[in-house]
Amino acid sequence: MVDLARIEQLLDARRPGHALPQALYLDPEVFAFDQLAIHRRSWILIGFEIEFPKAGGHMALTLAGAPILVVRGHDGRLRGFHNTCRHRGSQIVADGKGVAARLVCPYHRWTYDLTGDLVHAARMGEEFQARDHGLGAIHVETCAGAVYVCVAEDAPPFEPFREALAPLLAPHRLADAKLAHESSFIERANWKLAMENARECYHCAASHPELSLTFPTGVSGNFDYGDEARRQEAYNARMAAVGLEVGPHDGDWWQAIRFPLNEGCRSMTLDGQTAVRRLMVEAGDGDIGSLRWAIEPHGFVHATADFLFMYSALPLSPGETLIVGKWLVHKDAREGADYDLADLTELWDRTNRQDLALVENNQRGVVSPGYRPGPYCADAEALTMRFTDWYCAKARAYLEAAHV
Repeated sequence: MVDLARIEQLLDARRPGHALPQALYLDPEVFAFDQLAIHRRSWILIGFEIEFPKAGGHMALTLAGAPILVVRGHDGRLRGFHNTCRHRGSQIVADGKGVAARLVCPYHRWTYDLTGDLVHAARMGEEFQARDHGLGAIHVETCAGAVYVCVAEDAPPFEPFREALAPLLAPHRLADAKLAHESSFIERANWKLAMENARECYHCAASHPELSLTFPTGVSGNFDYGDEARRQEAYNARMAAVGLEVGPHDGDWWQAIRFPLNEGCRSMTLDGQTAVRRLMVEAGDGDIGSLRWAIEPHGFVHATADFLFMYSALPLSPGETLIVGKWLVHKDAREGADYDLADLTELWDRTNRQDLALVENNQRGVVSPGYRPGPYCADAEALTMRFTDWYCAKARAYLEAAHV
């Protein structure tokens, strides 16, 4: 049982514009609270519609300790379920991806169809009603080919996000994409430290020399180009001329903007040039900068003309976070002919590994009895402050509801 009064005290101790109190990063009780109040009550980007290519295509994963399953039905619709059998609660489908005509629990072979209805349960007697034992549903939404889930009974509004992002993302034609590569590793640090790092580039010039070649590390955390405003204006005009919306748009738990890369760069690669000959977006001859969208509490996406990269940080324990990366390319792009996989993935793979070292080092320092929450850089860490402000507001909303 989480002591909500103690959580409230920790939130009260937070100084505005500063990093969080130590216990909010380290305490097991806070981690349990985060699962309940944050990740189980938020929209989580799990991947893309092209990862469910046909009926029975499914993805199973564990979110904040909750095993869930998303599957494509024979009607083409994606549905989400709690991945727990209605008999005695066994996990039905192992974490991962696959294709199955039906969902069969490995324990007693209770069998569900792709709509979640129970269709077979042996030896249960005449009074047993299969219709009363279908899988519990979770929320599933899509936006221009990206797939989101929420396990809360009442999910946050999704439509404002879809209305803002869809015009930006639609030109990238995710329905005509394929998954070129997926990676995952465990970062030995609290999920909030991973996300604070992912929301700022204050550290990029020194720690990400490869990323800094293409990414404009000098802009503010809100992608304000300041003295380079004319460059931003010229970029916006060029995008308008080729029919691409720029934004920015933002809401309570999301932000989206298309922005220019560094001068002479066309993609986010080691040399700044396109890694894939077959482009996802042909407008502007493929020189369109990057579309970045980010969602709280766990990730961001960068989509250039030639590929899309997704980053996700999902908590496993108070001191462990699962980092997942996915790379999409055009479905007709041929590995070894139109792109080299190492060239495609090297920049973001290096960046993720560099961040692993930084965040794990951050964790080691936060554990120290000498840790005191320091002030954020209001310019370079604007989005980090936005993240921690969002976290505290989301936590307080849960506490207020619990007090009713």
